[in-house]
Amino acid sequence: MDRARRKLPAIMQKENVNILALESSCDETAAAVIQNGRTILSNVIDSQIALHQPYGGVVPEIASRQHVLSMERVIAAALQEAGLGFDGLDAVSVAYGPGLVGALLVSVSAAKAIAFAHDLPLIGVHHIEGHISANYLAHPDLSAPFVCLVASGGHSHLVKVTKGGILTLGATRDDAVGEAFDKVARALGLGYPGGPLIDKIAKEGNPDAFHFPRVMMEEDNDDFSFSGLKTAVINFLHNLSQKGEQPDVADLAASFQKAAVEVLVAKTIRAAKREGIGIVALAGGVASNSLLRETLQHAALANGLRAVYPPPVLCTDNAAMGGCAAYPHLMRGELMDMTLNAVPDLQLDERLGNG
Repeated sequence: MDRARRKLPAIMQKENVNILALESSCDETAAAVIQNGRTILSNVIDSQIALHQPYGGVVPEIASRQHVLSMERVIAAALQEAGLGFDGLDAVSVAYGPGLVGALLVSVSAAKAIAFAHDLPLIGVHHIEGHISANYLAHPDLSAPFVCLVASGGHSHLVKVTKGGILTLGATRDDAVGEAFDKVARALGLGYPGGPLIDKIAKEGNPDAFHFPRVMMEEDNDDFSFSGLKTAVINFLHNLSQKGEQPDVADLAASFQKAAVEVLVAKTIRAAKREGIGIVALAGGVASNSLLRETLQHAALANGLRAVYPPPVLCTDNAAMGGCAAYPHLMRGELMDMTLNAVPDLQLDERLGNG
């Protein structure tokens, strides 16, 4: 890695810096080539949804094995789409946590091998840092500060992004919002993954048909809790079943979705106003939810704020977001060495060195 580090001064002077980014934290095998941190030259995603659907969720062992089978092919496709060979790369990055440890190890190992074989600088990025950075790819004019809601199957984070880094304001205390969507969808008999299925059927339902709890916490508390909301829906379904009644699935989905979205948006707007920040952003798989995007946009306008979010392809797990996140680390000379390992419970502030 000493040879790779010696390349840094020359890399920093280049007009165009190309980073090969890898991602395999859960059930997507992904590779991308990002130029100068903002331009997508390629973004290849191999989804495993069909493999995990029969089980109603991601099976870690199946995910890891499929990553091994797919990684080389996905990397080759990303390089071909970008029109580059390994000699056209300036660095390689990888999301090394959080995530499923076996899945993470596949892309971490691949990134280390490529960096070693081609004397390339190696950058490790935090998975959530990548999701947040997807907004820069979608909105090249975006600059800090802004408040970002990161909502996915494994994460419900509210963070403040500044020029100095990322500070966690709040996080989930129990079920992440995407996890709640998946569990409610399963209870409603919709299948997996739950988020898109609930979003679709909710359009046919009445969001005010049922009232479910909204947990807001105290005024200065930005944490989330969706376990109670999920349990309320499941208990309601059990009560109907005991009475021999059939649920109106569309109405239940719409009512659940409205309750979840109202909390997410209200806490995001509240945090932005408290912090004196004029931009709010979305990130993560749940950021694809149509009601969430629409509600945040309306709430932001009503409060004199700007709302931004990536297109759906950059909301789901992908490697382009990691390449974007890696660029400033590369420019600051923040490199990893061959001891880099997967860290399934990696904390956001731990990676970024923020207090």
